[in-house]
Amino acid sequence: MLVLSRHRDESIIIGDDVVVTIVDIRGDKVRLGIQAPQDVPVHRQEVYEAIKRENEKSASLDPAVTHALEAAHGARAHLS
Repeated sequence: MLVLSRHRDESIIIGDDVVVTIVDIRGDKVRLGIQAPQDVPVHRQEVYEAIKRENEKSASLDPAVTHALEAAHGARAHLS
């Protein structure tokens, strides 16, 4: 892990197009501003882990349930 020291209003660059700026420091909390392209997802770790769990849960659905959902969606698509 790379550990950097930054002051308020200082930034770090990740790759060519992600900028992380220290916006505020209050006690033991740091507020970050993150500029990234719209196609780069940016999440707090706990949100990312929840999304990952939900995706894994969805991927492990019973194939019969998945087939029924696909069939229902296909039927709705033909009605439109």
